[in-house]
Amino acid sequence: MELWYTVSGKLLPFSWTEHQFMLNALLAVLLVTPLFGMLGTMVVNNKMAFFSDTIGHSALTGIGIGVMMGLNQPLWAMIIFAVFMAAAVSLLKEYTLTSADTVIGVFAAAAVALGIVILSRGGGFNKYSGYLIGDLLSISPGELKLMLIVTGLFIGYWYYSFNPLMLISIHSSLARSRGINVRWVEIAFVVALAVIVTISIQWVGILIINSLLVLPAATARNFSAGIRQYHFLAILISGVSGITGLILSYYWDTATGATIVLVAAALYVVSLLKKYVWG
Repeated sequence: MELWYTVSGKLLPFSWTEHQFMLNALLAVLLVTPLFGMLGTMVVNNKMAFFSDTIGHSALTGIGIGVMMGLNQPLWAMIIFAVFMAAAVSLLKEYTLTSADTVIGVFAAAAVALGIVILSRGGGFNKYSGYLIGDLLSISPGELKLMLIVTGLFIGYWYYSFNPLMLISIHSSLARSRGINVRWVEIAFVVALAVIVTISIQWVGILIINSLLVLPAATARNFSAGIRQYHFLAILISGVSGITGLILSYYWDTATGATIVLVAAALYVVSLLKKYVWG
């Protein structure tokens, strides 16, 4: 971490870099936003925005389970419950005749309600309301190390899974004919999605984390002319939104996660104007 503080301080001679918490937040943005850009492309391609939102909201129940177990840090309980939710919803969509939206809606409603019931016992919900909006500026060096490990593992997973995921998003039957185990590839993806979303929630916030997944990919789709450009732009737009939103939140004294999402939303509006107005 000392190397990061020294190098960033010399390369970025701005007033906000004098604060260690801002440098920690900047490094977090540089680690997290590429992951959201990559995940978001598949979320948008496969029309999974509602699904990813459900995973985010299930964090409330994960927090509640962690509290019931007496854990000071409920992160692992959140991750385990989110993975369970992701796998359960994915399997139910495949093995029931109920529409995907209905299955996801039922799980989302139940997860949010259960989490609120557990956390509100004795009027204690206010202690956990910070998870709703997140606090990127509170990220610690230890949490940054965890995110660095997760980022490395995810990049390895993405390298081996990208082609099967792309083929499935285009046509699942074609993917099966090529020998791809569609079910397990999809489950692996939703598990990866659940882990990244859950780890990031404490910094981004439950209420807006899905927007950070969807907006950069949706913006890139309006700007891009091919698959490679689409994925590159999604990562770039996610990073630009993250860095710009972080700096603006410092000067505006606003919630960092929400400010990042507003920047991403503004870029999405620009992409709409470019596609449908300016040509």
